[in-house]
Formats: sequence, structure tokens, C-alpha cells
Amino acid sequence: MGFSPLTTTSGCSSSYCNLGLSWKSSSSWFVQLGFHSNGSNGVSAKPTKLNSSKVFRACTSSSSDPLLVKAARRERVSRPPAWMMRQAGRYMAVYRKLAEKHPSFRERSETTDLIVEISLQPWEAFRPDGVIIFSDILTPLPAFGVQFDIEDVRGPVIQSPIRSEEGLKALHSIDLEKLQFVGDSLRILRKEVGEQAAVLGFVGAPWTIATYIVEGGTTRTYTTIKDMCHTAPHVLRALLSHLSKAIAEYIVFQVESGAHCIQIFDSWGGQLPPHMWDCWSKPYIDEIVATIKRKCPQTPLVLYINGNGGLLERMKETGVDVIGLDWTVDMADGRKRLGADIGIQGNVDPASLFCPLPALTDEIERVVKSAGTRGHILNLGHGVLVGTPEEAVAHFFDVAKSFNFDKVEDRISEANTVAA
Repeated sequence: MGFSPLTTTSGCSSSYCNLGLSWKSSSSWFVQLGFHSNGSNGVSAKPTKLNSSKVFRACTSSSSDPLLVKAARRERVSRPPAWMMRQAGRYMAVYRKLAEKHPSFRERSETTDLIVEISLQPWEAFRPDGVIIFSDILTPLPAFGVQFDIEDVRGPVIQSPIRSEEGLKALHSIDLEKLQFVGDSLRILRKEVGEQAAVLGFVGAPWTIATYIVEGGTTRTYTTIKDMCHTAPHVLRALLSHLSKAIAEYIVFQVESGAHCIQIFDSWGGQLPPHMWDCWSKPYIDEIVATIKRKCPQTPLVLYINGNGGLLERMKETGVDVIGLDWTVDMADGRKRLGADIGIQGNVDPASLFCPLPALTDEIERVVKSAGTRGHILNLGHGVLVGTPEEAVAHFFDVAKSFNFDKVEDRISEANTVAA
């Protein structure tokens, strides 16, 4: 299924406060480049009545913008901001306890007070630089005519897959009133974290959403939708066009509700050969990006594709602000291929969080060094894995907050002055 919980925090909590102290002298490149150490609980949220006249206008930049937003715009930052995909979820004991009381995923992801509580769980534990709303890429589907269920074994199930012109008749314009719980949750999250962290919204890309709608749920082969590319291209294009418009409206809605930044998940775009991605995914992402750049020009957009090693240059052409790398792409190679004029996110191997903490530290150091001091958001190369130790997640954020880019930038400036 698509990514859901993406919240985390980058502070240290109780028993985790002493983690990450012994690693500081483990790598000489920190000293050589001037990377030196820089040496609370949240408030429970209750749903509030939405004031539809109050919207957040995230269309202007400010010196008070969260660290993550500044990095996404490639502004100078003192350290890499960090968050994790699926940063709220089953690896956290507090989440598992809540899920026992509320076993329905749709209840947890479509009830304002539960969304807020779950979204803030990582924030209260780790203080990450990005707090992502607990939701799912399929959440908006019923708002434009596609009903779905989530079954324990099968996962998401689309009640009436769309594979014909007749099926297209079920679609209608997105009804944002049916997604009020998303808007309410984002407003509360924005109030709770203030400018201490970026509030993140997210959507699925049209191709990825279409795979569920056409296949009827999850799939490992994508044979039905790939067959439609040849046997019913007009139907698939009509579906993708409808999705691109609905998703663009949904993004604007999230931004006006308080999201600082939006991540677009083309989770299954990597299942397409590059030439087919050019035809069946990229044009619709292009359309979304163009709409957001016109309506909310200062809202950073991040594009993530699982298995994107063959698509990096194509992803950059969409006009997004940040490209998320999965863990199979070497960060140094990714930065070289993409250039310095775009942000980059990632890409620590999620399995590294199961390793000894010094090994995790080494991996984080490698990624940060390869990404450079401008335009990098530290993240995993995929979502947090079930069973990930919470102390490893805490250590991840402790290490992230121990970098000091200011001295690196000063030394580069001095070197340039001498060379001149």
C-alpha cells in the first residue's frame, strides 16, 4: 500500500537522550570539514471546528520558515533537516497500543483527533524537522467517486475497478468537503508544532493511484494497467487526466490548510520502463507541478519514486524542488546526475536502523557528506520498516542534529577568497 504515517521528531526523549554520544569522534572527515556537535512533550490535540475562512497562505518565504523548508529551497542551513517516511507507525509501541483500541486503519486515518495524535507521536518522541500528516495516498479517492476498503490480508480493495469508458462515468470533481478531516488535522498540526518543524502533506501521483483503481488493489505485476496502455489508451489517459486535476486541487487544499511542503509519491512509477514513464506518468505530474507553481509558488514539492535510479534526470524535468532518492541509488552519483540546482532527499537504507549504532552513524555520515551542505533533506531511502528499534530512530535524529554546516560554508568562502 502507499505510504501513510510520515511523521517524526528530532529531539531526544527520556531514555534516549544519551544516545549518539560516542560516535562523534568516529570519522575524521567531520573534523576536517568542520562538522562539529552543536553540543518535551507535545500537547494533546483535540479536533476543532474548521474556520473555512482561515487558510494558511504558504506562498511567500520568510526568515522564520522551518529548517526543512529552507533546505528545500536550497537556502543556507546550519545542518541537514531530517524526517522519515512512515515515521509514525507500527514500529512505535505507542502507535501499536492505539491501534489495539482502534483496529480500523481507515478510522485511524480519517478521524481528526486520531490523525493528530498519531502524527504527533514521533514529534513527541524524537522532534524531527518534518511532521507529516498520518494519512494514505488512497484517502481522497471516495471524494471523487472511487470507493475502497482495506482488508487485513489483501490490503486496499477497490470496489469497482475502472477499465472502460463505462467505468469512467463514476468519476466526478473532487469534493473537498469530504476531506475536511484532512484540513482540520493539518491546521491543528500547524498550531501544535508552530515553526519548530515543517508540517508535511502528501499525495499519490496519478499513475500510482491509477494502478490501484485499474488493478482493483495491490499488485506485483501491473499487467492489467500496462495492457490498458495498448488496448484502451484513451480510457487510461482520461483516468489519469481526471486524477491529475483532482490531486492538484487536493494539494492546494492541503497547503491552504497548513502544509508547509508536499511530497508526491509515484510509488509505482519505477515499475514502468523509462520511455513508458515519460508517456504515462510524467505528463500528469508535470500538470500537477505547473498548477501548484502557479497557485502556491513558494510551496516546495518533493517527488519520490521507489526504484528511481533510471529516472532521476526525467524526474528533475518535472520542475519539482526536491528529488527523493531511494536507498539503491548512490547519493554521490545522484547528486552528480541531478546537479546542484535542485534539492535532494534521502537516502539512508532503512535496514541500517537494525545495525549497531556506530554503523548507522557511518551510513548517515556517508549520505550527508555525499549530498553536500545545500539543498539536502536527510531521510531514509524508503519507509521505516516494521520492527525498527525506536532507539535507532532516536539515534538517527540525534546524529542529524549534530552536524554544523556553518563552519563548512565559512571555510569554503575563505578558500575561494584566497584563490581569488
